[in-house]
Amino acid sequence: MIRLGRISYVNMAPLFHGLEVDVEEVIGVPTELNRMLLAGEIDVAPIPSIEYARNASRLRILPRLCVSSEGAVESIQLVTRIPFGQVRSVAVTPESATSVVLTRILLPKAEILPLEADADATLLIGDAALKSAFEDPTPHYDLGRLWLERTGLPMVFAVWAAPEPVAEGLLDLEHALVASVRLARSEPERLARLASETYGYPPGFLARYFEKLRYSFGPRERAGLYTFLEMARDVGELEHVPELRFVREGVPA
Repeated sequence: MIRLGRISYVNMAPLFHGLEVDVEEVIGVPTELNRMLLAGEIDVAPIPSIEYARNASRLRILPRLCVSSEGAVESIQLVTRIPFGQVRSVAVTPESATSVVLTRILLPKAEILPLEADADATLLIGDAALKSAFEDPTPHYDLGRLWLERTGLPMVFAVWAAPEPVAEGLLDLEHALVASVRLARSEPERLARLASETYGYPPGFLARYFEKLRYSFGPRERAGLYTFLEMARDVGELEHVPELRFVREGVPA
């Protein structure tokens, strides 16, 4: 049975909406799943895109899936009362390396500090960012929107990666995940209601959130990912930009 990592945030709901495949689900935040994947404790998981790049020689990625947005994403927020361009320090979440690198790209002069530190701004991701955007009147800067304004491209926050040698059946699993997303898109009200029951946010809020998420890894997403990795290299967060190595039929298990 494939050991499938599942990010604990609500953004995974469309991917698991009616998923019809027998897997062992392992739940964690992105950085935890990345550690488990590299340790061989799980077979495939969505991991921060920067972590794929840092470990590309050991991993392959599913060719049809990612977690991205083309514009505002809601669940990656910089919270500050200071105008964005004047921020000189950011307290960051330890849960997602991609969001931290994106912050470095967008605010190259800002000092990156631990989450509990006193800083000009705080970086929140996932459900913590959604909760903050929903409840806190402090200005929030959506990093997905800022990235689109900067580059004109989607921002790929996570890719689905598998360590080599890859487990059997990964492309069948990918097909099932794609089918789950299609089902979720076809019944958005039911998706929002079920997710609301699980995560506690109002259905209308979640329906708007799910509309902003993208899961297909098409040409624009790949261009956005390469652009992100090139910028990560330029700010010293990546030694070199690797090729995207995909899981394919016939790769030895």
